[in-house]
Amino acid sequence: MPQTDLGKALQTARELELTVTGRVSGKKVSLPVWFTYDSDELLLLPLKGTATNWYKNLVKIPALSLSLKGASISVKAKTSTDMSEVKKTIESFRAKYGAGDVKRYYSKFDACVKLRVP
Repeated sequence: MPQTDLGKALQTARELELTVTGRVSGKKVSLPVWFTYDSDELLLLPLKGTATNWYKNLVKIPALSLSLKGASISVKAKTSTDMSEVKKTIESFRAKYGAGDVKRYYSKFDACVKLRVP
């Protein structure tokens, strides 16, 4: 999928598939996640903050792959516990998914992940 098509898909999709490497097992683990995307920056918010397993995996092994509509790319993640970055991510999630759903599904707001999508 050309970058422009991927960018369009990211603009309209509600979730994508995230694949990380297990920090203990070394096995690939895939799961659907919500995200926000603006320009070339993709933001992820772990459901249970720093206690979320896929977040812990990214802290140890920051390489991951994203899959959406048949396209897959491998990128490096930048994990963050900086509260200004976390707050920016929370606000972008509230704008996309609604404050009620963010409150309903997310229980800890102490971490986020930033990715550059090439």
